[in-house]
Amino acid sequence: MSAKPTSHPKTDLQENHTKSFTIPMPKSYTPILIFLLIIAAFFMGMLITKIQYLQSSNGSGTTAGTYGTQPQAQAPNQPNQPQAPLQKQNVAVGHFPPQGNKDAKVKIIEFGDLRCPFCDQFFKQTEPQIIKDYVDTGKAVFYFRQYAFLGPASTVAANAAECANEQGKFWEMHNYLYQNQPDESDTSMYTTDKLTQIAGTLGMDTNQFNSCLSANKYSQNVSDDLAAGQKAGVSGTPTVFINGTPIVGAQPYSAFQSAIETALK
Repeated sequence: MSAKPTSHPKTDLQENHTKSFTIPMPKSYTPILIFLLIIAAFFMGMLITKIQYLQSSNGSGTTAGTYGTQPQAQAPNQPNQPQAPLQKQNVAVGHFPPQGNKDAKVKIIEFGDLRCPFCDQFFKQTEPQIIKDYVDTGKAVFYFRQYAFLGPASTVAANAAECANEQGKFWEMHNYLYQNQPDESDTSMYTTDKLTQIAGTLGMDTNQFNSCLSANKYSQNVSDDLAAGQKAGVSGTPTVFINGTPIVGAQPYSAFQSAIETALK
């Protein structure tokens, strides 16, 4: 019995045709192929890095930075986006000085990142009205706690606020960083030298400030605030607690007004 073929055999015509049109590849092509493979590997590496960066920016996983591993941003609510009811929390006021009478009936506690654009929007559009209607009238007191989760630059900004607080200038630094907040991709402001210059313009001792910031003197405070926010269920900034009831995102003033009026009753 003859052996069973394992492939389709070529005819004489096919064999001759193959021989006639097969062009041997010159040896000189080998370096070119190697060069092209190197280029392709380089661009593939860039693509993978970009994908990882986008994933970290959108809240998938964690990012290890100079100042340790930080939880990544979860998308905060957009303005005017309806918010599902959230559970009331027992939230401490933190260590920064408040705006208003600390004995006021309503305690408003914001967890914010000094680089967060939605926090900046809340600061510029909503917070002034809250301060005018409720803090200045003695009905509420306003506290700020740090939730520095947008990468190493946020941690630098948070430490700068701590060092400003050491000199009694917390709110001055807080306000400056929001009033002059650059695009989220621009981190040029958040260096020791630049922030020390800013501290000088705000009336601080620049040597003391520079030494404080360089040493990350209050990094534990920054970490403690972040942990407190996580324990309270903060997943995006700003998150504002009104007598423990959270409002997430740069909501319209009416949302805060309603919650404050309810707390006053």
